[in-house]
Amino acid sequence: MQPEQSHPPVRVERRPVDEAESRHANGPDWDRYADEYQSTHGEFLGDAGFVWGPEGLTEAEARVLGEVSDRDVLEVGSGAGQCSRWVRRQGGRAIGLDLSLRQLQHSKRLDEETGTSVPSVLGTATALPFGDDRFDVVFSSFGALQFVADIDVALREAARVLRPGGRFAFSITHPTRWMFPDDPTEAGLVASQSYWDRTPYVEVDDASGVVAYVEHHRTLGDWVGLLSAEGFRITRLLEPEWPEGHDRVWGGWSAARGQYTPGTAIFVSQFVG
Repeated sequence: MQPEQSHPPVRVERRPVDEAESRHANGPDWDRYADEYQSTHGEFLGDAGFVWGPEGLTEAEARVLGEVSDRDVLEVGSGAGQCSRWVRRQGGRAIGLDLSLRQLQHSKRLDEETGTSVPSVLGTATALPFGDDRFDVVFSSFGALQFVADIDVALREAARVLRPGGRFAFSITHPTRWMFPDDPTEAGLVASQSYWDRTPYVEVDDASGVVAYVEHHRTLGDWVGLLSAEGFRITRLLEPEWPEGHDRVWGGWSAARGQYTPGTAIFVSQFVG
């Protein structure tokens, strides 16, 4: 369910992929795609904007993170830091983490252009380079979790760096979307595969045979079980509706599809240990 981009010729497979192969594919993939992504979607995201998904739901509207002023906040999969920059402008002490060096270079560019700097580090959700009980809030806006194979490790890491009672929130491609092809037209509304098929989506470079992109699917029930097992209590699940008059097409997200089925799921949870 990756947003549209220019790739070398690839073949699509559905097969098991481990954490190392996922990381080695997705980091370089985002390095290649970062310039196009920021050029295409930067205005929609805003230099210091916080959008939870292609529907355009903002954090100012949703209040998913709660009060961020004077809070220590970590964004996992921060990209160019737009969301963290918004948090900083609300008085929060936000830090960004991303697997893509090129995305972090765009973050540095926006730091200079906006005058609002986001301290950012190169890293992965499965090995957060921070001490225990470091943050009040950890979040990820379409930035990381669907690209992680060892999702239990990533959730355990989020729990480790959160203080007791801290908030963990993230948005992902809505799990029901995996039943449908990645087609933004009405033709894409015909279910073509099982919702319960958790086999990863893989793109392989035709020329080299190297895995170029990986995305992992979990059902809504999977996410409930995973979060509960790591000490999180789910407090909200948002499924944003497609706004009337919103005509943006982003990969498989569009008004044609959004009027019938959700494209994004936003989980909000509290770490209770």
